Amino acid sequence: MRRIKKVSLNRIKSRAGKSRIFKKIMLGVLIAFPVMILAAGLWLYLVIKNLPDIYTLKDYRPSISTRIYADNNQLIHEFYLEDRRVLHVSKVPKHLLNAFVAAEDTRFFQHQGIDYQGIFRAFLKNLTHGAIVQGGSTITQQVAKSFYLSSERTYDRKIKEAILAYRIDKYLKKYEILNLYLNQIYLGHGAYGVDAAAQCYFGKSATNVNLAESAMLAGLPKAPNKFSPFVSMERAKQRQAYVLTRMVEDGYITAQEKDNALTARVRLNTHALQGKVGPYFIENVRRYILENYGSDVLYKEGLNVYTTMNMDMQHAAETAIERGLREVEEREGYKSPIRNISQGKYAAFLAAVSQELGQRELKQGMTVKALVEGNDEAERVVRLRIGAYRGIASYDDIDGGQVDADVESGKPSRAPLRAGDTLNVKIISVGNPIQVMIRLKQPVQGALLCMDVRTGEVKAMVGGRNFYQSEFNRATQARRQPGSAFKPLIYTAAFDKGFTAAKVLVDEPLSFKGALPGGQDWNPENFDREYHGPTTLRTALVHSRNIITIKLLQEIGVDYAADYAANMGIASPLARNLSMALGTSAVTLQEIVRAFGVLANQGKKVEPFFIKKIVDRTGNIFEEHEPAYQQVIDPKVAFITTSILQDVVQRGTGQGVKAIGRPVAGKTGTTDDLKDAWFIGYTPSLVAAVWVGFDDGKPLGRQEVGGLAAAPIWLYFMEKAVGNTPVETFPVPEGIVTAKIDSRTGMLAKPLAGDAAITEYFLEGTAPADYSANTLENKLYKLFMGTPEPKKPSTPR
Repeated sequence: MRRIKKVSLNRIKSRAGKSRIFKKIMLGVLIAFPVMILAAGLWLYLVIKNLPDIYTLKDYRPSISTRIYADNNQLIHEFYLEDRRVLHVSKVPKHLLNAFVAAEDTRFFQHQGIDYQGIFRAFLKNLTHGAIVQGGSTITQQVAKSFYLSSERTYDRKIKEAILAYRIDKYLKKYEILNLYLNQIYLGHGAYGVDAAAQCYFGKSATNVNLAESAMLAGLPKAPNKFSPFVSMERAKQRQAYVLTRMVEDGYITAQEKDNALTARVRLNTHALQGKVGPYFIENVRRYILENYGSDVLYKEGLNVYTTMNMDMQHAAETAIERGLREVEEREGYKSPIRNISQGKYAAFLAAVSQELGQRELKQGMTVKALVEGNDEAERVVRLRIGAYRGIASYDDIDGGQVDADVESGKPSRAPLRAGDTLNVKIISVGNPIQVMIRLKQPVQGALLCMDVRTGEVKAMVGGRNFYQSEFNRATQARRQPGSAFKPLIYTAAFDKGFTAAKVLVDEPLSFKGALPGGQDWNPENFDREYHGPTTLRTALVHSRNIITIKLLQEIGVDYAADYAANMGIASPLARNLSMALGTSAVTLQEIVRAFGVLANQGKKVEPFFIKKIVDRTGNIFEEHEPAYQQVIDPKVAFITTSILQDVVQRGTGQGVKAIGRPVAGKTGTTDDLKDAWFIGYTPSLVAAVWVGFDDGKPLGRQEVGGLAAAPIWLYFMEKAVGNTPVETFPVPEGIVTAKIDSRTGMLAKPLAGDAAITEYFLEGTAPADYSANTLENKLYKLFMGTPEPKKPSTPR
């Protein structure tokens, strides 16, 4: 009995102990629960207190792209941080709205910003997976996240999102929320909002998309890059089918409409992933806006920039440059091996490379075809694919690949290639990745600039062969020696000082003792190394005689000629010595166009400009260019030079362009070392200049003079630029007279002068009055023939 009693007492003690523990636990819970509630309440209070103000949503002012237009108001480019075009929801087709609602938030019009059913489904799925894999966000929650929150997947952020969504739903009407959503959402390839996406994918405004296109757009928010039709049309169609199915289930469309949409052909915007038109022109505009208004205005304020670019002329310029430079390369063996392919052709190219390699083992020293995938600026390497293999090339292993140039010095510098370039590479070492050497033949470069001579509008500009390899603009930034292309400015200065086109100077050897650095003698020569004796200024300029030009410069004075050229538009510093006659002072293409424009525009100088008008998103005009001119030389003097430059085309160094079949004036330019080839030509309306050369200044080749290397490019361009315009002639200003002279002597033509007798233009009062330098002979001619009166020309020749 005592033993049993003892056991019972132990049990009682045990139960009492457990009771005390339970009471302590309960007491702890009773104490902790209010603390937890208080902490949760405090946290929730802080969350709510720190939530952003939603009342600015009604004043929706997103970052909008700056839009660049050609001279016919055609959109040609946009600058943006986010490619967005704001389109009010009232202008969006009903089927596009319904597609997004069906795909993203089927109960959008029923819930109050939060879909509790959707959240519960997402919670269960996340619980099952042990991680956040589904958000269950409504359209309103997506708006809240887009405007105010990060994209991190945490419950903390989801709670903030839900509170904001509830507030937004109470503050805004449903269509206002949709308006924010459809303009803010990212839909791939840099496009924000449905209108930018419709333009990107289909080349049309969202106001014009059909049901099939709407469903494809509505399928993008889930994963824009994955479901992009540019990346995979198959996946895009699968997502499109899902959206259409949801629209049928929600009663927005019928099953037949779904089937019709699924079978409808979706035409993609083939221009979306292509290079931009006139990239050098556009970059020039971008730099101007950036320098004058700053990056925020350029990239966020939605400017409309109306430029002077003529699309047809720009296309013609780019085509002409590439055609002409290929011809130079083929003649001289400089053909570049680089070819760029579109992203859609990558797979086929790599498969062909793999097939070509076959079972061969890659070894050091082998030359193989490769595709450039991109550049790693941080590591200074180009990343490539060689069939199924990965490869890299250090920037230091790009041999001969200078594709950019320093703006200040004009000297080339090495820069990376661009994605899609295909070329041959040499294997340095086999590993993972394969290390290769890229050997490039330096491409011949060229530039072209065309200006309306009456207004200064730049109608077309090409600053180089490939903007994506070199943004350096050789039309506006590079200074190169113009060679003989500078001579017309010296002759014009001489005509303004009283010389006539019939003035005779002797073409003969010249020597200037100690004129060169180091005290060496300077012995200039004509390009053909021949001398032609007494020569009129017209003949000297038509055939680009160096000796006559040097003598002419001596007579008018170096300082006078330099100041005259500056007055016509040459802004670069000129070496004030006799070598100026040979165009040894470097100038830009834009400067030479401005100066020749004075000749074309009857002595009036206009400043080249690229932008007509800049307007902000509210219609406020930032600036507007009003063409203005300045009469800088006598129109009669300008005409005298123009008449000679017409002869350059008809029978001189520029004969290659007379095939254009209309009045044009022009001048070739070639430096003595054959590093630069030029042609500048003009009609009464347009002046265009072409430069050809290497960035590093090496010679083009013995035959690559201005008439062969540059003039054909000018012709290819101008044939397109003026092809459908009426033929114009250069007007003869008042005060110009003509006289029949002997082109050998510059005096009045004798009866037996034959082909040497030409009609020459003179300023009134400057025509010759004698037949011969021999006094007796002249008197006899005057006695029997009289002195002919100079005539006022009716039309220019």
